[in-house]
Amino acid sequence: MPCRTLHLIGLALIGWSVCAGSTHAADFHAGPQDYREFLPRLVAGDRLLLRPGEYQRGLPLQGLNGEPGRPVVIEGPASGQRARFIARAGANTISLTDVRHLHIRNLELDGGNRPVDAVKAEGHAAYAHFVTLENLHIHDYAASQQNVGISTKCPVFGWVIRGNRIERVGTGMYLGNSDGSDPFVNGLIEGNRISETLGYNLQIKHQKRRPEDLPEAGQAHTTRIRANLFSKTDGQPGPLARPNVLIGDLPPQGPGSEDRTLVYGNLFWQNPGESLFQGEGHLSIYNNVFITRGPDAIRIQPHNGVPRDVRVLHNTVVAAGNGITLRTPEDNPYTQVVAGNVVFSPHPISGGEQQGNLTGAFDRAGWFLTRPHAELGRIDLSPRRALAAQPISQPAGGENWPEFEVDFFGRPRQGVSVGAFGSRGAAPLQTWLHQAGFSGEGL
Repeated sequence: MPCRTLHLIGLALIGWSVCAGSTHAADFHAGPQDYREFLPRLVAGDRLLLRPGEYQRGLPLQGLNGEPGRPVVIEGPASGQRARFIARAGANTISLTDVRHLHIRNLELDGGNRPVDAVKAEGHAAYAHFVTLENLHIHDYAASQQNVGISTKCPVFGWVIRGNRIERVGTGMYLGNSDGSDPFVNGLIEGNRISETLGYNLQIKHQKRRPEDLPEAGQAHTTRIRANLFSKTDGQPGPLARPNVLIGDLPPQGPGSEDRTLVYGNLFWQNPGESLFQGEGHLSIYNNVFITRGPDAIRIQPHNGVPRDVRVLHNTVVAAGNGITLRTPEDNPYTQVVAGNVVFSPHPISGGEQQGNLTGAFDRAGWFLTRPHAELGRIDLSPRRALAAQPISQPAGGENWPEFEVDFFGRPRQGVSVGAFGSRGAAPLQTWLHQAGFSGEGL
């Protein structure tokens, strides 16, 4: 096949032509004045490279279709002065309609507290599949709790949401629709820092019937939530209080009913008015850290559906309220296991099949752990002394759970261990924050 030749009347072409089959077809450089002229012309493999500056006209993306291995890429500078998109009234800043294989990265989205969303897969779209959102700084979309950093309101499949900083927004991520339609399927949410949200840091809505035209609709899929910081230090009390993270149920039968959500290697930090985590459906929650002076750390209970197969394993929990609570209907046929956790709380564990956990009162945490009540920059939950532990059963399917055999810091576990930290001398959580690329600013 001949090389692609590009002729854009009235536009200066900056880039090069390459033969079909290469990773990307052409690079285009644009700034605040001309970037929208390039959007309709982008095809699989193209990259639109945005110069630093203030972009006032949003990023409406319609009908952009990359290909596997050849996405359409829109990105700003990776360092230094950013490409900064300023929110405008009546339009979501990045609007996605009928797109697939699209990568957006290295942008700043400044909401100015206008009543709009930062990134939205629009409700009138038929789909938005295989979208990657990476290294975005999303801030000040907090006109109300209904304004969202990243929102999906059409069926989406195969999203990667990685390395984003989301702060001072109504809700950090709201994935799916309130009525259970328009599911979020087979996602990867990793390395994000979400703080100062009025509502949820992250909510994945419950799902009803799985659309037949969704990619790989007949297969079971896994959504992974890993290595994120979920913080609600200044969360709202009262009726507007929301958990840091809420995971909804799956379709009750048929395609999607066997999907699973893996939650591992995350730091859940403070919530004065609600739980750190609430969930239902098929859940595997392991190698996480939960710290709160609020009412609850982990709450597994019916919401729009029911808890199904649930495994809560090797977490470290320090909670002034309830530690781990599982509530299920009496006729629930599924199994919920709570094993190998370290929990310091007035009410450490309630419900589930309990095995090999180390529990104690909230005020006893300092006897076992190094600095459990310090501020985030100094807190250290590594054991002060060897923690007595009992072997726990290998969970069914655990061989397919990423990073299950390592601790919170990614180190192989030594012998029998409990909690998120495999041995003494782990390191303060500040070390993990730095390794994960989170600065101390705003924490």
